[in-house]
Amino acid sequence: MKLPEKLFARRHEITADYLKELDKHLDDIVCGRATEMLEVRDFADIIHVHAVHLSNTIKAATGHSPCYFFEKRLMEISKSMLENTNMAISEIARTLTYDPSNFTKFFKHFAGQTPKQYREEYIMSLANKEMIAI
Repeated sequence: MKLPEKLFARRHEITADYLKELDKHLDDIVCGRATEMLEVRDFADIIHVHAVHLSNTIKAATGHSPCYFFEKRLMEISKSMLENTNMAISEIARTLTYDPSNFTKFFKHFAGQTPKQYREEYIMSLANKEMIAI
């Protein structure tokens, strides 16, 4: 059975709205304009849909849950902060509303290494690139 085009379009509109609000919220977190992470139900309220409908719609449109995009974006931000700032890892954790030990567990779960290991490996890769360029 083919989905009506209107339903298909709405599914993608809801997904796009969620991703836009997610990026906005995470930018607010990084810049200090927000100090608490929103949850799926909070994003659902923002875009005026039920949380279950939001989750089911995103899953149907993308094959992934809303949490997947949340965690993926958090990892991108975490890696960028580790690569581009001299902030202590504990400060990065607090900026992203994590307790430092929970941040390390979160990061290791998704990256396969601790934030410290990631930063050290990144610094070494830069040093190796500089050595090759000389």
